[in-house]
Amino acid sequence: MTLFCWFATSIFNRTHIPIPELFSLRIRRIISERNYSLQRRGTVSMTYRFPTQSNLYRGESEPVKRPKEFACFSYDEQHQYHIGDRSMKWYYTPALGADLSQGYEDFIKHDDSIDEHLDSLLTTIVHYEKETGKPIDANIVTWRGMMTKIMAVPFDNRDGFEMNATLYRGAIFIEENNEYKKASKEAQQNWRSAIPQDVMQYWGYKFETLSTIPRPWGETSRDYIENRVSHVTNNKEQYCSVVRTGIGKSIICIGGEVDAIWDSKPNPTYVELKTSANINSGRDEENLHRKLMKWWIQSFLLGVPKIIVGFRSSDGILTKVEEIKTMTIPHMVRSMGKAHWDGDVCINFAGAFLEWLRQTITTEGVWRIRSAPKSNFIEVFQVEQVGHGSIITDEFMNWRIQLSLADTTTTSGSSNVDAEKRPGVLEGG
Repeated sequence: MTLFCWFATSIFNRTHIPIPELFSLRIRRIISERNYSLQRRGTVSMTYRFPTQSNLYRGESEPVKRPKEFACFSYDEQHQYHIGDRSMKWYYTPALGADLSQGYEDFIKHDDSIDEHLDSLLTTIVHYEKETGKPIDANIVTWRGMMTKIMAVPFDNRDGFEMNATLYRGAIFIEENNEYKKASKEAQQNWRSAIPQDVMQYWGYKFETLSTIPRPWGETSRDYIENRVSHVTNNKEQYCSVVRTGIGKSIICIGGEVDAIWDSKPNPTYVELKTSANINSGRDEENLHRKLMKWWIQSFLLGVPKIIVGFRSSDGILTKVEEIKTMTIPHMVRSMGKAHWDGDVCINFAGAFLEWLRQTITTEGVWRIRSAPKSNFIEVFQVEQVGHGSIITDEFMNWRIQLSLADTTTTSGSSNVDAEKRPGVLEGG
């Protein structure tokens, strides 16, 4: 049964301030209050600012290294971590006419208010380094979501963002500031629409349930495939890819969720699954263009070549499914006219910003990376002068110390062996 929760239109008449503007004002107030608190405690250092205006970064794109997966991990049905691909799904075309609201009452929803930091990504890196015996080569370590926000900000600064960062052994580790994320989500809950935000978000997860199977087609029963619409949707279960890529002069290690696989490993073709409203007006088309920017950035960063879009009616009925090649999106948007974003600018901005960030965060401690709503700058300032906060796990730091000591011992042993082989050279002399 399709769920409807219709709100009286009179709600919108209580204020003349548009809802997005109300959201920005609320976030600005939260930022102002927190900054005053930090200033009173004397924990805010000098603020560094980096401009985000899109016209500053036009031109041919910076060099980009093709993303290469070097590890993966999974969360199971209870959101418990596992190394490997146990939660990977295969794409299989969904049935049109499906009701994306079906099963909303039984939705098993992950509590994303819990601050998970970089824990799973760092655990996966440790596992990989134990197998290779050497640290990964990266200047930046973060989640894909953080890089998506950074790359999009020249064209999307309405809501703003905040991140925490720390420098450890030559690399900058970046996570989302959970306090800001929760405040943003709370502000969004005050938005009013014909259908609640939670239900519309569920539509995206339901589309994933309708479009995936747990094993390749030949190993999945016909009954399972034909009854996916009745399966319980659970977004606690996730499959994540960890890649090494590069933009400009910065090497980046990124972890991010992958919705499905098109074929099979060891050389898989990943796909992203997205939903969007049917295109019935110029406004609908404009909204799709804006969505396409984030979809393109997300897929570009992990090297996902295909995006499957499920178009739906205003009440959540799946009407059409289209396949889009990631690499064609920037050109496709330009060819439609009235382009609101430029892929080359996103890449150039990210390359310039990351290089500047590496020159700015040169000491340990916890740093804040902030883009206030509708601001034309990203601000960076130190909020804790020592330590790494909760950004880096003890497991990761202990492992890196152990790895460094092992490397020192190996190097010292090699030097002693060389000294013994060279006549006239005494150990230690």
